[in-house]
Amino acid sequence: MLERTRTAERYARGFTAAVVAVATLLLAANVGPARAGENRPEPSLHSDVSATGGAGLR
Repeated sequence: MLERTRTAERYARGFTAAVVAVATLLLAANVGPARAGENRPEPSLHSDVSATGGAGLR
């Protein structure tokens, strides 16, 4: 048969679980995709017609 746990033990387990959950969320929030290199081309504001030969404009 299961023994009853003391109230302090239950609170300690709950507090520990909460600390682990917060630490896990903080670590997951700080993990992200690797940063790209510094020499990224700027996005173009207009399409390059010469790349398609103007075929898409007719």
